[in-house]
Amino acid sequence: MVILQGQSPYNRSTFRYTPLLALILTPNVLLSAHFGKLLFVGCDLLSALLLFRLLVLRGASRSSACLCCGLWLFNPLPIGVSTRGNAESLLAVLVLSTLLCLERRRRTSAALLFGLSVHTKIYPVTYALPVALSLAGAPSRGRGPIRNLFRCFNKDLLLFAAVSGSVFFSLNATFYCIYGWDFLQESYLYHLTRRDIRHNFSPYFYMLYVTAEHRWSGALALVCFLPQLLLLSLSSLAFRSDLPFCCFVHTAVFVSFNKVCTSQVRARLTAFCRRFLRSLLMVCFCFSLQYFLWYLCLLPLVLPRLTLSLRRGLGLLLLWFVGQALWLSPAYYLEFEGWNSFALIWVAGLLFLLINSLILGQIISHYRPAEAQQKKTD
Repeated sequence: MVILQGQSPYNRSTFRYTPLLALILTPNVLLSAHFGKLLFVGCDLLSALLLFRLLVLRGASRSSACLCCGLWLFNPLPIGVSTRGNAESLLAVLVLSTLLCLERRRRTSAALLFGLSVHTKIYPVTYALPVALSLAGAPSRGRGPIRNLFRCFNKDLLLFAAVSGSVFFSLNATFYCIYGWDFLQESYLYHLTRRDIRHNFSPYFYMLYVTAEHRWSGALALVCFLPQLLLLSLSSLAFRSDLPFCCFVHTAVFVSFNKVCTSQVRARLTAFCRRFLRSLLMVCFCFSLQYFLWYLCLLPLVLPRLTLSLRRGLGLLLLWFVGQALWLSPAYYLEFEGWNSFALIWVAGLLFLLINSLILGQIISHYRPAEAQQKKTD
């Protein structure tokens, strides 16, 4: 509403996105209050189509591709997030479109989409390194390190960097001219020093909570990015030959080791739970899991090349939900009962990190690239 009145969307204290999203959702006011939810559900459908085309391009059969897309379409997590009015499906479309264009060697289109996706939400910038390594190609053994370094900066990489950078900086410059420092602070800088000490899966949760009043707490929040940076760099070097898989590993590592990874319980349903089903509170929780959707939208691209048995796969899935349930229980008593359960939440968060690391390790060890599968069949 405020943007239609010529005011800044940042007048709303909880708006921490690009103004482009506010512009896209103006039909919510002009046409129907349900426009945004319909748009995000439509993006879920478009994501399934993009996944299907990517899977077929990567050698999956059409039946296998349909099955993997069905796992995305009928997954209750993206359904719940999109119908709740969260824009994560829009970003999933941008990321999947970028990967599809790269697979089809349409690098200019991929660069345009990549610049737009990073502007929309900053986390896809972590894909810059694996994308650059994939465009640079493998180093030559017959050349020295200096010549290999210059060889990396080929025409494709320079074109991709120039186009994506132009899109990103032109959009940022435009909105900075309109909204000033508020745009940079709320859209980007806020996330560098953000600390969520109420409902956070992060392993850094308790440390950030007990140091919240210290002068150096802001610097400590920045130091938390170092393990992420190291792991993202190593995964880029290890899996750069398979870009979709590398992006999946990247995102899973980024989310698992991020200093903010929230799961917010809806008050209306938990109030019902308190009154009628206190002993079954885990069944009645309804939570937003948009952080996990960042890598779940890439999981269908990985599934056809996994050698995990169905039994083990279902066991890992059950373990993932058990980890969330163990975290949600003390989080519920903190949020709605006022209990001092911060330490329990932290321990549950560490356990959830171990579970995520175990699952990711199993996926990496049971993943077979196309080259390995082809050699096996030959």
